[in-house]
Amino acid sequence: MKTAVVVLDRFRSEGERVAEFLDAELVPYSDHVFADLYRRVEVIVAVMSAGIAVRGCAPHLSDKWHDPALVVVTPDLRYAIPVLGGHHGGNVCAKRLAALGIEPVISTATETRGRPSVEETARTGGFVVVNRSSTREVNGAVLDGDVPVVRVDPPHIVVANPGVSVLVNESRYVIGVGCRLGTTAEEIVAAVNAACSAAGISHEAVTMYATTIKKFHEMGLHEAVRSLSGNLIFLDDETINAQVPRTPSRAGMLGLAGVAEPCALALAKSGTLILNKTVYGRVTIAIGK
Repeated sequence: MKTAVVVLDRFRSEGERVAEFLDAELVPYSDHVFADLYRRVEVIVAVMSAGIAVRGCAPHLSDKWHDPALVVVTPDLRYAIPVLGGHHGGNVCAKRLAALGIEPVISTATETRGRPSVEETARTGGFVVVNRSSTREVNGAVLDGDVPVVRVDPPHIVVANPGVSVLVNESRYVIGVGCRLGTTAEEIVAAVNAACSAAGISHEAVTMYATTIKKFHEMGLHEAVRSLSGNLIFLDDETINAQVPRTPSRAGMLGLAGVAEPCALALAKSGTLILNKTVYGRVTIAIGK
């Protein structure tokens, strides 16, 4: 994970030691340092008091899936405290620092009980959580007992209730797809290839494709993504409408904020787009990273 160590000048030697151990960027503290690091790194290690770090990050918080993890290391190098994003890199970073004699202080409930959270299961297996809203309920169930992990081999269609977390193979990029009724697989594959070319990536680097559940019966979509060796994920209206697309969309007629852009944003690890919504004939593509 890309990591930055933020340090107050008076604790620079301590910060240098932590940064060298983590092979991380060392960044001097300033009033705008946290704003500069957001969206650029995955973990921020702050060698300073927790109050300074929390106040610095607070104005930039969005959600735990897109915010960098924040680990506060006390200036005496005694404790490493994942303040934000424990399940999203913070706990792992704090535990790594134990090799420097810095004691990790873990507060996430599943870890304190010695049980694997949904996010930890996804991270260790190289998966991504599709329906992120499920994790609170499932992690709660993990605290009460064993929750089975069921692997479904292709070809299958999986319909999951809200209390089921769905994990798929992690993909560096996610393609959001919108299409007209009856669009063919050939049209969709051609649009994907054109979009990837425009974004400067290979379609082979993409294994995750997302669209609205309203397109579930579009056979062209199923065939296209299968031919591209990808996972096709159908998102519910609530997940889509929680995103803020960059480009206006006519999907408001369907009660949606959009299709291609919000679907890509919903599953993009960094919450950013490398290709805004682009129309290719009867297909609309956006690519998130």
